[in-house]
Amino acid sequence: MHIYGLNQEEQAVAAEASSIAHDVAARWAGEVDSQGRFPKESVAALSSRGFLGLCVSKELDGKGQGPRAYAAVVEELAQSCASTAMVYVMHISAAQSIASSKTLAGRDDLLRQIAAGKHVSTLALSERGSRSHFWAPVSKLDPKGDGYTTSAQKSWVTSADHADSYVCSAQRPGAASPLESTVYLAERRTNGVRVAGTFDGLGLRGNDSAPVVIENLTVAKGQLISPLGEGPTTLLQVVLPWFAAGSAAMANGLCRAAVTATAQHLQNTNFEHSGTGLRDCRS
Repeated sequence: MHIYGLNQEEQAVAAEASSIAHDVAARWAGEVDSQGRFPKESVAALSSRGFLGLCVSKELDGKGQGPRAYAAVVEELAQSCASTAMVYVMHISAAQSIASSKTLAGRDDLLRQIAAGKHVSTLALSERGSRSHFWAPVSKLDPKGDGYTTSAQKSWVTSADHADSYVCSAQRPGAASPLESTVYLAERRTNGVRVAGTFDGLGLRGNDSAPVVIENLTVAKGQLISPLGEGPTTLLQVVLPWFAAGSAAMANGLCRAAVTATAQHLQNTNFEHSGTGLRDCRS
């Protein structure tokens, strides 16, 4: 029995993810981390085999899986490449926020693109002014014509140079506090959006995490993922659970990989002068 209690369909999904992890992610993980480059091979494999749409409904051509299969997939990826797992966690969390929207124009078409492996999304929530308090943006939406404009200093945006879209947040017009936020979708290749730095984190050098600057970006009403002022519902009831579950699964996968590597070292390392193995030491 799988530790997550997977059914037969979910186990098949996890087994396929394990194949991608071992055959593709593991092959390139060392280079991805040492060179600090995006794990393009792993993401391409996940894209071509429908894993970007893991939790997109089957009606929209996705795999229609839930949190258990998602956690199992992330754990498999993390055992081979931490950067790939991080990219994947952010993408699925962003895709779930898109799927939850009742206001985003073209939502279903975008989800079909995700399911087809043609669109990678990510979260761009944390800001320089509020740091890890991602639910409390400092930036604001200002009314302009039939839509809004906004400027922001976003931090720690995974897949910053490679995602097709960013799930962002800002305070609604006239907000009395950062908790009166709104979640919106920004396309990376849009005037007013630019990557503004690099990232060098131990074991995660390939996840392309970087600050993103948003300058006088036009946000149409059809780009709103949440209704004005209802961002906390999306952030705390959708993004946070999926992000937390994915992060925990990634950590578990990393720990499993560390335990496996330690066990292999103990089993395969010997003292030539005594003929005993490192695993035989008692102190």
